[in-house]
Amino acid sequence: MQSTLTFIPPGEARAFSVSKGSLIRIINSEGNQVVDTWAFNSLSPGEFLSMAHSRSALYHLFFEPGDTLMSNRFRPILTIIKDTSPGYHDTLHAACSAESNRYYGAEHQNPNCQDNLKTIMHSREMPLQTIPCPWNLFERAIVLPDGTLKDEPSLAATGDYLELNAEVDLVLVCSACPSLIGNISSGQPRGATVEITDYR
Repeated sequence: MQSTLTFIPPGEARAFSVSKGSLIRIINSEGNQVVDTWAFNSLSPGEFLSMAHSRSALYHLFFEPGDTLMSNRFRPILTIIKDTSPGYHDTLHAACSAESNRYYGAEHQNPNCQDNLKTIMHSREMPLQTIPCPWNLFERAIVLPDGTLKDEPSLAATGDYLELNAEVDLVLVCSACPSLIGNISSGQPRGATVEITDYR
């Protein structure tokens, strides 16, 4: 068994090669931080964690311990083992980008989660044909009775974590979201930590 612990500074992203059966722990190191998260089949990067397919398989908008999330080919890719946070992990919002920042009138264009993902995947010689919708861990997006969405600051406390099991060999990408739109990270972004435990 081998464990690695990696801190992701605010506004930055890291990629991890994760073996099938490994345990992934994504930790809110200082509280209130949203973490955009993607997972790609390492042998076939065109297969990736899909929010749409996971919602269709599970028939709910938000996922919880015991749920197995699906790829865009309707195959298991991640299973939620444990969640010590209040349980808000948005499945609806696209990653922040230079384009979305301009759309919302934000002063900053970079860094942003979409460019973080593209840069990392390019560096691994796994360029993307499309940008999958991320799983926005710790992001509190509320669906109101009339169907509209409302963003609230993350309620994740310091040390809260989500624990996942890798169902295939995969490349995991986590971006400590720098967005100030909607105050999703309760003010200044703070960064996050990822722990990977390989049981081989």
